[in-house]
Amino acid sequence: MGGMSETLEPMTQPQGGTSTIERTDTQELVEPGDAERFAHYVKKEKILESAMSGEPVIALCGKVWVPGRDPNRFPVCPACKEILDAAFGSDDDE
Repeated sequence: MGGMSETLEPMTQPQGGTSTIERTDTQELVEPGDAERFAHYVKKEKILESAMSGEPVIALCGKVWVPGRDPNRFPVCPACKEILDAAFGSDDDE
């Protein structure tokens, strides 16, 4: 599969910090499950690298896969959103 996939980058830059979140633990999904039904947060440059090399990417929640589907067709992964909100604050806190 080529092209962009079930990935989703944050739409705005976080306020007040420059720290980077890196996940070291991963989960290999052999069979489709709940994680297959969501769009996951991944660094944009990692998505581009994957598109060029075919190497898998790692989402904030630990899901590992090779992007290949339109992320706009899926809801955001609750685990990825929770991790992002914990690090940078929720968009819902206005």
